[in-house]
Amino acid sequence: MGRFFPLTLHRSSMSTFTVRGSFQARDGQQTFEKEIEAPNENVATEHTYAEFGSKHGLKRTQIEVTEVEA
Repeated sequence: MGRFFPLTLHRSSMSTFTVRGSFQARDGQQTFEKEIEAPNENVATEHTYAEFGSKHGLKRTQIEVTEVEA
């Protein structure tokens, strides 16, 4: 199906959100600021949790999102 139809998502309804917060690192709390493209704030937050969990092996309780702004 991908051969006949493009698999790209429509980016027109997506906004760029800046997600700020901190996570528990080996040497204490580490702050972060990430730019995420998502349809709304909740999806941007979820994407942040998923990315930090995948890249750093963290659980949601070890990540604190303090601010999400468009």
